[in-house]
Amino acid sequence: MALAEAAARGRLLRWPRVLLFGDSITEYSFQENGWGTYLAERLVRKCDVVNRGFSGYNTRWAKLILPRLITENTGADSIVAVTIFFGANDSALKELNPKQHVPLEEYAANLKGMVQYLKSMDITPDRIILITPPPLQESAWEKECLAKGDKLNRSNATTGQYAQACVQVARECGTDVLDLWTLMQKNQDFSSYLSDGLHLSTKGNSFLAAQLWPRLENKLSALPSLLPYWREVDHTNPEASLL
Repeated sequence: MALAEAAARGRLLRWPRVLLFGDSITEYSFQENGWGTYLAERLVRKCDVVNRGFSGYNTRWAKLILPRLITENTGADSIVAVTIFFGANDSALKELNPKQHVPLEEYAANLKGMVQYLKSMDITPDRIILITPPPLQESAWEKECLAKGDKLNRSNATTGQYAQACVQVARECGTDVLDLWTLMQKNQDFSSYLSDGLHLSTKGNSFLAAQLWPRLENKLSALPSLLPYWREVDHTNPEASLL
């Protein structure tokens, strides 16, 4: 059968999408042993995992670009899950990092606005997962700051306030939430979860993936595998199986 004829006979294959929206912790999630890679490997026959992480971004900037990422004309109806993972930059100390800092109340309002926008695109709250920033290991991050000629520009206590605000927004909006800040600190020495005090280490990526996967799996369990397993293809008449 000619390819053109096969194309005419077959239905368009359209993969559902899981959108990962966040800052550098999301952007880096497709690196080796990253939490995004973990998800993509497990969902490869069911949907595409799309990385929309932007290093250094905060919710003030994120709320402006979200409508450019998801519109009715760009397949909002194909999105089966969204993670919103901001706060590590918003919670930077204003006096030391005014460019990335976003006040706590505005941070909460921005998260709420993004959830409301997704709802307006018919992405229901049960398909949205908010993720709090991870805890900050101050001594390790201070070394990173000093190496760049800066002072320590974040604190774990402040990051915790933003994490609590994220949890509260999820509660008010009816979305799922992964409180990474709290969960990671159940292990008293959480520094092993972080590569530089702020970003995730291999262990931290594994921890996040292990916490996030059951939430996603629950939402996506009804999705069928796209195209049959190779042993199920009728080799004498593949068109019957594949078109």
